[in-house]
Amino acid sequence: MNDQKLQTYAELTVRIGLNLQPGQRLLIVGPIANGGTSLEAAPLVRHITAAAYSAGARLVETLWGDEALLAARFAHAPRDSFDEFSEWLPRALAEHVRGGHAVLSIYANDPDQLKDAPPDLVATLQNATARNVRPFREHISRNHTNWAVVAAPAAAWAARVFPDVDPSQQVAYLWDAISRLCRLDQPDPILAWETHLRDLAERTDYLNRKQYTALRYRAPGTELTIGLPTGHQWVGGSSINAAGFRFAPNLPTEEVFTMPHKDRVNGTLRSTKPLSYGGTLIEGFSLRFVDGRVVDVKADRGESVLRTLIAMDPGAARLGELALVPHSSPISQTGRLFYNTLFDENAASHVALGAAYKFTLRGGETMSEDEFEAAGGNRSAAHVDFMIGSGELDVDGVLPDGTVEPLMRRGEWI
Repeated sequence: MNDQKLQTYAELTVRIGLNLQPGQRLLIVGPIANGGTSLEAAPLVRHITAAAYSAGARLVETLWGDEALLAARFAHAPRDSFDEFSEWLPRALAEHVRGGHAVLSIYANDPDQLKDAPPDLVATLQNATARNVRPFREHISRNHTNWAVVAAPAAAWAARVFPDVDPSQQVAYLWDAISRLCRLDQPDPILAWETHLRDLAERTDYLNRKQYTALRYRAPGTELTIGLPTGHQWVGGSSINAAGFRFAPNLPTEEVFTMPHKDRVNGTLRSTKPLSYGGTLIEGFSLRFVDGRVVDVKADRGESVLRTLIAMDPGAARLGELALVPHSSPISQTGRLFYNTLFDENAASHVALGAAYKFTLRGGETMSEDEFEAAGGNRSAAHVDFMIGSGELDVDGVLPDGTVEPLMRRGEWI
């Protein structure tokens, strides 16, 4: 990725992803449990900083993280200290968003970072992180400001995605994949993204007109009905923040999504891709739901971490998001598992355990917590996406009059 490509990626992030406005501040972060943005993302961070100032930013700040520091904590910190979290960071994040300033998260991390760490300590750390940054995530769920998530390669991540490539070329291969999937290889990447976002908007407009009362899923290991609340809003590609301007929170993105009714999920679903959660891989898992709540959990790997996630709080055992993605999406067609939710969730239809986004319910951004919950919205400190889509997934929509119509067949839109 040469300087010109990095500059193009940075401009895409600032102009399309964040739609940064003159006078805004920008805070660049990474996975919060790691302390911030990976040092390996520094070249991209520098170009994004320059692009942000060119767009009129008043101040750009970066919260840096280093995976080696987290490894040192697991190796040497007192075993009873993992439920402790930064005293200043949650307040700083929340105050930044309340001020109407933009947030960018850059992923460049090792998906296997904590694979050998004690599962109970990993789960304790994740729970402490989720609990402490919940006010910040609550602001994000209401779209109080413009925010976005992008990726930059890191050596350990590249090695996981491209184990069959010469180690000296793995980072280059991952840069190439990110470039193509973010449409940086197009003659005019900005125009390509504007066109793509319009296509996704047409899909969400169609689904919002339908106002299905439920979706039914069928696939090997999956037989599930997800009820949808009255006034649910499908969102895809871009969102609108409290100040009234659009931004695209995920680059890349291929999904359209909404919120389920927290009490109307019944049946069994099986994951189709591993879930990288807190530096641990959870693989081959299935969940059974009764009246919205997970009542049975099975996993080939990482089951204890998954069970701890679901037990984090009452809402962590319920769904807060469902998203539809065609099996023919560009990310799916790479044939690669990226071990990163930003990419893998855009390769397959998926759902999320935990909190629902307030903006996926009509008027939800202005509702109180109790009003949102009464309308069917889920509340939790967690929000964890995992993939259930494949070339074998069929999805039907149930209309208000009870009519059932096909929505997806073999993973593709009807």
